Amino acid sequence: MLTMVEMNVHIPLGFDKEEADRLKAREKDRFQELQRAGKWRHIWRVVGRYANVSIFDVESNSELHDILTSLPLFPFMEMKVVPLCRHASSLHDDDR
Repeated sequence: MLTMVEMNVHIPLGFDKEEADRLKAREKDRFQELQRAGKWRHIWRVVGRYANVSIFDVESNSELHDILTSLPLFPFMEMKVVPLCRHASSLHDDDR
């Protein structure tokens, strides 16, 4: 099941910088773990914002929820989740 997730990160201005840096490092580690597992298929930065657009490949909405809530920066994120399905005109066989 493919899902597009738009993530906007809002770390409060007064938040401890060292703690924010630790959370960002843990976030990168978690992202790379999920990418290696094939769950987080794509990520694109949104120009000019602390935000990204990502494509997840998961078995269920519950799995996606568990993944998103496991992200170290989750408490600082606003997300928009959009389910996707293969377009009939797509030339790519790996679209599901």
